[in-house]
Amino acid sequence: MISFSDLIAAIAREGDSFTTRVSDDWLQGRTVYGGLAGALCVEAALRHGDGLPPLRSAQFAFVGPATGELRIRPTLLRQGKSTAFVGVDLEGEAGLATRATLCFGAARASTLDHGAPRAAQVPPPDACEDFFRHAPPGLGFARHFDGRLAAGAMPFSRAGAPDITLWLRHRDDSLKPSVTALLALADAPPPASFVLFEKPAPISTMTWSLDLLTEELATDDGWWLVRTAADQIANGYSGQTTGIWNARGAPVAAARQHVAVFI
Repeated sequence: MISFSDLIAAIAREGDSFTTRVSDDWLQGRTVYGGLAGALCVEAALRHGDGLPPLRSAQFAFVGPATGELRIRPTLLRQGKSTAFVGVDLEGEAGLATRATLCFGAARASTLDHGAPRAAQVPPPDACEDFFRHAPPGLGFARHFDGRLAAGAMPFSRAGAPDITLWLRHRDDSLKPSVTALLALADAPPPASFVLFEKPAPISTMTWSLDLLTEELATDDGWWLVRTAADQIANGYSGQTTGIWNARGAPVAAARQHVAVFI
């Protein structure tokens, strides 16, 4: 397996774009795992735009499969006094695979300070069930993450509401906290709708948006708490919300995802 650290280090610059080839162990079915595609877009933007402020928000449209050699093309859309917008296209052998719009913003003085809710109390990782040991075929990327079920139900269990809370961390001892590492991990949970499935069936993430709630991307022992809950599942689609907290319960990110379900 190729570690996340080695994969990011292998990205090569070619003029105003970047190229890389992702090994099969980072695939989700026939395409690069979505969290990794998002992380590659952000990494390319950071390398392309020297001195960008912290990432505040990211939107991803997964247009098609990302396979073979990948080319990542970041474009500075607008640079203001405190914010910058960057568009990124990730292309595979079949053409456009992922289109990202990224918003970077410097901190500003403000009289307002209202925080997102802290994480709910859950058992520590060592007291929770191994989540990925029963991962279905085709989810090769799952081997790169250590996951523990902290609350909710297992996929394909039909044992409750479509709501999954996991402790997650990279299986990469050399990895340091970064926004790209967090993006790669944030999409690791399966769609919450899987709880209601009787058995594995095809799904496809169409859009994913994520807002960073802090610049402090540090946690304890690499563990992040991630809760994913489906708001609605109907007409072959599912909308879901995700919250991410560090190991001490402080809010880190909030995300929305729209998934096509073929069942």
